[in-house]
Amino acid sequence: MIDQRNQQGPLAGIRVVDLTRVLAGPLCTMTLGDMGADIIKVEEPRHGDDTRAWGPPFVGAFSAYYLAVNRNKRSLTLDLKSEEGRVVLRRLIIGADVVIDNFKLGTMESWGFDDHWFETNAGQVVRCSITGYGPTGPKASKPGYDFILQAETGLMAITGEANGSPMKLGVAIVDVCAGLTAAIAVLGALQARARTGRGQRCEVSLHDVGLQMLINVASNHLVSGEEAGRYGNSHPNIVPYRTYPAADGEVAVAVGNDRQFAALAAVLGRPEWASDPRFTRNQDRVRNREAIDNEIATVISSRPRAHWIEKLDQVGIPVGPINSVAEALASPQTNARQMVVDLQLETGLATRGLGLPFQFSDTPSSIRRPPPALGADTRELLLELGLSDAEIDDLERRRVI
Repeated sequence: MIDQRNQQGPLAGIRVVDLTRVLAGPLCTMTLGDMGADIIKVEEPRHGDDTRAWGPPFVGAFSAYYLAVNRNKRSLTLDLKSEEGRVVLRRLIIGADVVIDNFKLGTMESWGFDDHWFETNAGQVVRCSITGYGPTGPKASKPGYDFILQAETGLMAITGEANGSPMKLGVAIVDVCAGLTAAIAVLGALQARARTGRGQRCEVSLHDVGLQMLINVASNHLVSGEEAGRYGNSHPNIVPYRTYPAADGEVAVAVGNDRQFAALAAVLGRPEWASDPRFTRNQDRVRNREAIDNEIATVISSRPRAHWIEKLDQVGIPVGPINSVAEALASPQTNARQMVVDLQLETGLATRGLGLPFQFSDTPSSIRRPPPALGADTRELLLELGLSDAEIDDLERRRVI
């Protein structure tokens, strides 16, 4: 539900100029906006963010994709290819705390917004650039696409069934993690500014984030020299840690230590597994993965998943159903956490969206604004910058806004 009160989130008073579009950048800026920052989303005047047209489904003129990552923002249309538009952007940046872009490498510099300009005119501003590959290396000039980066960074190679084809995740996970990483980088730079009084430039690339997402898989390879493989729903380092077919659907079981394995064996009616030298320790079970997985699968397939979820939960073994998206969004836990909320758009149309994934005890995060219509706040923002109505009308006539 949209909270119209003047909430003082942890980033209240921070103004962010959002020069991003699609997913990674808008998710970053929405995250900062949820924490109370004033987000000014700068968009091309005639079409705006590409995702405005990425549908169906739509709610009126709003695509569901656009709605997902653009709440708590104000929309300012501005033709940045024109000098008049860049004049306005200069004024906007000088009065801001943070500027975030995901343009191709060199775009901001080509418009005159290089390091020297920032140091001279906006030394207090934190800048964050989200690119495909970063400013160095043979691919520095190339744009970044989540699907391609999932392929190039090895994520697809470790996703899917062992004997199947490499697979991407069902969401643009590199974009998502890059957006969240960028938000973390901005918060770090703001903390440094509180100490030094100066802004700085931070860089986040989809390529680097994709590699970072390999986490223990990368470490396994770097330590052993062995190529990583695909394990389907299994874990490369922990057994049993996968899905198993019950009589009426699949269930996820995550056994994290030997004590839990002994409890699992007892619940499944096979207590002797815990003393079997093939299965006693996790490293033994990893070496004999196929044997123990087949044994467990045979037992679990004999009863419905609700039976096993109840029994395993009673002894503290992590277990859960394989929910559909609809089931996950309608679950009692989702409802208790208010992770699906009602949204009233500026057009008067009602819809629903995801709630806030973080909470603060003293400086609450909040949903204060619905995702804006294209240019909905242009005049308001230009008046805040000190432009007169006549000047704004002139910019509109010349299609700068």
